[in-house]
Amino acid sequence: MEKKEKFIQSITEGYNSKGDFIIMGSALFDGNPEKKALVKLPLKTLNRHGLIAGATGTGKTVTLQIIAENMCEKGIPVLLMDLKGDLSGIARPGVTNEKITERHNAIGIPFEPKETPVEFLTLSKENGAKLKATVSEFGPVLFSKILDLNETQSGIVAIIFKYADDHQLPLLDLKDFKSLLNHVTGEGKEEIQKTYGNVSKASAGTILRSIIELESQGAEAFFGERSFEVSDLVRLDGHGRGIASILRLTDIQDKPKLFSTFMLCLLAEIYQSFPEAGDLEKPKLCVFIDEAHLIFKEASDALLDQIESIIKLIRSKGVGIYFCTQNPYDIPDAVLSQLGLKVQHALRAFTEKDRKAIKKTAENYPVSEFYKTDQLLTSLGIGQALITALNEKGIPTPLAATHLRAPMSRIGILSPDEIQQIVSASAIAKKYNESIDRESAFEMLSKKLKSLDAEEAVKPKSTKEEKSTIEKLSENTMVRQVGRTVMKEVARGLLGVLGLGGNKKKSSWF
Repeated sequence: MEKKEKFIQSITEGYNSKGDFIIMGSALFDGNPEKKALVKLPLKTLNRHGLIAGATGTGKTVTLQIIAENMCEKGIPVLLMDLKGDLSGIARPGVTNEKITERHNAIGIPFEPKETPVEFLTLSKENGAKLKATVSEFGPVLFSKILDLNETQSGIVAIIFKYADDHQLPLLDLKDFKSLLNHVTGEGKEEIQKTYGNVSKASAGTILRSIIELESQGAEAFFGERSFEVSDLVRLDGHGRGIASILRLTDIQDKPKLFSTFMLCLLAEIYQSFPEAGDLEKPKLCVFIDEAHLIFKEASDALLDQIESIIKLIRSKGVGIYFCTQNPYDIPDAVLSQLGLKVQHALRAFTEKDRKAIKKTAENYPVSEFYKTDQLLTSLGIGQALITALNEKGIPTPLAATHLRAPMSRIGILSPDEIQQIVSASAIAKKYNESIDRESAFEMLSKKLKSLDAEEAVKPKSTKEEKSTIEKLSENTMVRQVGRTVMKEVARGLLGVLGLGGNKKKSSWF
């Protein structure tokens, strides 16, 4: 058998699928795309997670767009973390040109311009449906991990959550939590010591500094109501296509702690909310994280451990997680080992360190008799990538240097007017952007203090020490009227995320 025929047989057999699949392009043989050697991704194994890596300018984000839009076309909803703002074009059909026609003729598949149904989401002031969560819904375990607290400090957080539950004080935002933190070390100190244990002012001060750091990255806008329901991420349009929920993150690139906090909470809530799925013909949801190194950049060891645990477990719920980054080693080894699909664009060898990294990267891919992987990694062109996936039996497919198809949708960003059109037509934007003003822990404590002031006015003059304690609490300026009432019976589940026992209520985010 000739080498070329052997190559075609290897690819066609390796990427053969009995079920539905996504065509990524055709495999390269001696530098040319071979039409008979199509590289296909089985829908059945897309919940096994993935990696898209490569140097700047090699086409990673476009590859992410190709995979995501084809998933939606196959009825798989996706969530896209858009940190650079260039994924919004997926909402509009692409436009053919000479280069695209040439590319698809070489691959042997037609080019069909199509848009993908889109919802825009936001954690900040960007245009879109606002994602929020209450402090209560985090629970003491997860909230402590986010703040990177030690065991003693975490114990104080647990006391505050327990006190809030026992006294029906809703913890809705960070100001509610800070108000209670101030209360348990001030006016309520004696009551706390008798019922819950001692709370040291030094530890409370450390907790407060951690909260202020989180606030400095914009977390104040993130905590509150209305809590996002993860069921809104798994919707289909009227034609059976999955909806692409695009989370616009262009203004939090320099806020990695907020980003990693959000990601962990989202994945934890999805894991808790979704039932066990077993082996499905296609995933329920796939999450794409562009600039993925930001998740891990400043995350604490405790936070990393939780992210790694979720990645290992969440695929059983029918959810796939896809990381897009420059270097595979931006991803911790424990996470990297869980990624079934690997799409590797070109790497650049400018230094000795780069050459060592390329050699190490090449060792992560299946050995191929048709390619010298370390050499190929530096010679791939734009729109070409090394691909290996898992077949329907869970076995890694042969390594395929792939000439990738073009996206069906627009490459590039939408105009503000185009984004506004989509947001204005959104059902969930109206739902989550509604302003809600309910009584929460701070307001309740403020009422208590006012009541104490009224009592003091008709009592004999208080000692200076008693006045000082009340004045300090009364002068507290932490007020923000948002939130929701806390249920009397709360059972916090995985990672401390809120679960509501005995109530037929939709699971809410976090």
